[in-house]
Amino acid sequence: MKRKSSLEALNNIPLWDVVVIGGGATGLGTAVEAATRGYKTLLLEQSDFAKGTSGRSTKLVHGGVRYLAQGDVSLVLEALKERGLLRQNAPHLVRNQAFIIPNYEWWDGPFYTVGLKVYDWMSGKLGLGPSEHIDEGEVLKAIPNLKKEGLLGGVIYYDGQFDDARLAVNLAQTCVDNGGTVLNYFKVTALTKDDEGMINGVEGIDMETGEKYLIAAKVVINATGVFADSILKMDNPDAKRTIVPSQGVHIILDKKFLQGNSAIMIPKTSDGRVLFAVPWHGKVVVGTTDTLMEHISLEPRALPEEIDFILNTAADYLAYPPKREDVLSVFAGLRPLAAPSDDNEKTKEISRNHKISVSVSGLVTITGGKWTTYRKMGEDAIDKAQLIGGLDETPSVTSNMPIHGYVKNFEETDTLHFYGSDAVKIRDIMNDNPKMAQPIVKGYPYVLAEIVWAVREEMARTVEDFLARRIRLLLLDARASIEAAPVVAKIMARELGYNKKWQKEQIEAYTSLAKEYILT
Repeated sequence: MKRKSSLEALNNIPLWDVVVIGGGATGLGTAVEAATRGYKTLLLEQSDFAKGTSGRSTKLVHGGVRYLAQGDVSLVLEALKERGLLRQNAPHLVRNQAFIIPNYEWWDGPFYTVGLKVYDWMSGKLGLGPSEHIDEGEVLKAIPNLKKEGLLGGVIYYDGQFDDARLAVNLAQTCVDNGGTVLNYFKVTALTKDDEGMINGVEGIDMETGEKYLIAAKVVINATGVFADSILKMDNPDAKRTIVPSQGVHIILDKKFLQGNSAIMIPKTSDGRVLFAVPWHGKVVVGTTDTLMEHISLEPRALPEEIDFILNTAADYLAYPPKREDVLSVFAGLRPLAAPSDDNEKTKEISRNHKISVSVSGLVTITGGKWTTYRKMGEDAIDKAQLIGGLDETPSVTSNMPIHGYVKNFEETDTLHFYGSDAVKIRDIMNDNPKMAQPIVKGYPYVLAEIVWAVREEMARTVEDFLARRIRLLLLDARASIEAAPVVAKIMARELGYNKKWQKEQIEAYTSLAKEYILT
């Protein structure tokens, strides 16, 4: 997957079947769907793949226990099916995760046991394991540092856990493997229309060179998540708002705060939300919040009250309550929820179902949804695009199609396992130059060869691309990532042919960004 090849394709292909705007979960799923059906497919992303919401999730591939409680059975059924397919198609990135709901009230046990048995039943053959009620001793054996006072037992169930930005990169590679073209740092600036007012392409600019392009397409798909309304307004300046951004914040803690391999699921917090504490890359992800936001940003920031909510709720359940100084990193993402019809509707009550709309001029827009259902969202979007673009009708093949990197058998202890089948190629880099086996930063398993691989094969263009999304060090430990920035900049500059001035600018820009992920 090379950016130079993608730019050459822009000049060589006069008419695309499908142009997808947006390089998050929805856009990538849509582009993979289009490419695997044989359509000439181009995906354009204004920043980096999964830079926004799609790289800032709770890292769960799940049916959504709380959606079941809300009675949204169809969404849960669809998500459970897709969870099973993703576990099947990307086993190097998706793993079974045990979750425990601790019971501190006598009715919690029967209530959640029955509810999760329904969850199991809905999973069918794609289930990850049976739920069951466990006693107090079994709960504390699984999570030794859970608060013991008043603990009556718990309910254990199974869901999926994954690395969101790594999956995004693998989906971009899957698109390219199937003849598609993907481009990061390419911003769509306008939609073009024919004499009858029908959309026939896009105008865009290469953010690295400033060069402008006119791109012709049979159908254009708006898959820009929280930015969907800005594309809709390119089509129609009077378009009504369709998106309500809801902020979800997470903090990262050391593994000592969640001893054992099980996750905690707190089904009802003080304000009726759900809170998770989930093992991830040797740390613990704790979140999330659900805060209505007025402004949309590629780099949203956690509000002080959101941090307090997470820390205070965690303190209610953990024997060693985490403090602000224990937080290794804090990150926020914006959910692209469908605008409610009722102004009084709370964000946590807005359906996570996806929605596809087609404008009078033929712009296909897909909104809502969640990572777990990204494949089905793409399938539905391309089914619609076939009609709008007059494309040959071709059935979907993605439900049982391995994603780039697919490898079934691997050692969980292998620090390169989340690269899947590409791990052997990273080892080749180390074999060719043993210095490339050196660690990037003390205390973490990442090695120099991963920087080289990310630039050559994963379209990493900046220090942030690498530290935030190719590996996840920014999210895992913001301070350590600042320490790593100089060596990353040096190797990237050598690979990309940039000078020391570029290195200096990259280190400064990255350090400034990463400091925003640190609680002071």
